[in-house]
Amino acid sequence: MTLDFATLESLRTRHPAWRLLRSDHAPLVAGFLQRVFVAPNVRVMAAADLVEALEDELYALREQLGEDAFPKSAQEYLNDWASIEKGWLRKFYQQGSDEPQFDLTPATEKAIAWLSALTERSFVGTGSRLLTLFDLLKQMSEGSESDPAKRLAELHKRRAETDAEIARIQAGDIALLDDSALKDRFQQFMQLARELLTDFREVEYNFRQLDRKVREQIALWEGAKGALLEEIMGERDAIGDSDQGKSFRAFCDFLMSSRRQEELTGLLEHVLALPPVIELRPDARTRRVHYDWLEAGEHTLRTVAQLSQQLRRFLDDQAWLENKRIMDILHGIEGKALALRQAPPAGDIMRIAQPGAAIELAMERPLFTPAFKPLITDIELQAGDSDADPAALYTQIVVDKARLTRHIRQALQTRGQIMLSELIDTQPLQQGLAELVTYLQLGSDSFKAVVDENTEDLITWSTATHDGAIVSKQARLPRVIFVR
Repeated sequence: MTLDFATLESLRTRHPAWRLLRSDHAPLVAGFLQRVFVAPNVRVMAAADLVEALEDELYALREQLGEDAFPKSAQEYLNDWASIEKGWLRKFYQQGSDEPQFDLTPATEKAIAWLSALTERSFVGTGSRLLTLFDLLKQMSEGSESDPAKRLAELHKRRAETDAEIARIQAGDIALLDDSALKDRFQQFMQLARELLTDFREVEYNFRQLDRKVREQIALWEGAKGALLEEIMGERDAIGDSDQGKSFRAFCDFLMSSRRQEELTGLLEHVLALPPVIELRPDARTRRVHYDWLEAGEHTLRTVAQLSQQLRRFLDDQAWLENKRIMDILHGIEGKALALRQAPPAGDIMRIAQPGAAIELAMERPLFTPAFKPLITDIELQAGDSDADPAALYTQIVVDKARLTRHIRQALQTRGQIMLSELIDTQPLQQGLAELVTYLQLGSDSFKAVVDENTEDLITWSTATHDGAIVSKQARLPRVIFVR
């Protein structure tokens, strides 16, 4: 990006990080959020806990600067920081809870990281950074080399260097890093570890924006359901196939391994016990930094899983029919809200009355009234003339996900991989499209699946109509392969 005048002026007026640095309360905002969110690696905090922590912070500041230093309450400050005009916090509600939650935005974390870089450091290492850059260039050069002869020559060269180093060690010549080199590399490690935690919040934010886009499409969709389903599934695949998604999946595959976790734990214990590293006084959380990475990664994985849940709910035909009127009302509200998002009206939009306690005195209760015993007339019942089809009462579709999971696991016990079409051939679809989509969901959530975009498979199934006729249906989709 070119940093010309127009670009910088736009960033100065619109970017939340720049707005934070320009704020009169920047020391309070940055210091408090760094202590509460960044330092302990907290991803989400309940509103009550955050309000209590900010109240303690404001009380201490008012004791030093006077009662008029920060006149508003902690709740008002948090709501102001989470407003659209500020954008320093994200306020949201988790599923199944009516208590608001707060999370740090990527822009705020960038501003805090930049402020942390302004402090003077007693030791600035550059050697390890040069070695890191050199190693990255070697990895890119070797990883993109398609000539087998050159790859073999490089491997032979490495083997010769390894043999020479083994010979030197056997002869008693052991090269050790001095104190400065150890400090240099440890400082570089800590900087990259903090940047990795910062990157997770931005990755989660990008995935959440894609999830928001899909929800907006569902809220405003007026066309056919099949076309919407095709578009949503394309967006879902775009997450995993994007550069960011591939990089994140590679990180998870690497760190989810128990062997890698044990190796990282052992290396951290050894390095933190070195005297030069002890002199740097590293943070106590350094010993569990890889667990912080895992915790941050789980939040991102949950955000991606929300897309699958949204698709699953959309495919629930029976719930869609039962709640059609409610959904239409909600879609109308969502459409109006999206139209007003960029230019919200001034003043209060609506007011909600405060809940009040319903007090019922004992003397206000009605007296007992004997139940009226109806008199049933003995007459012959007559048949009605309604044209309603009672078969709709029995069209309940429930996909047994556990049965499909067992079927996939049994197939992978004797084979390294199996195609989705082979699974369906051995166990035909019983619930049609809903069962097929459940297979695709299991491929992204519970199993490892590979999609071959260049080959298509034809999936067929049979379904019975209301009058008992058997209708054959089919669907074309790229080849899906489940691997062990």
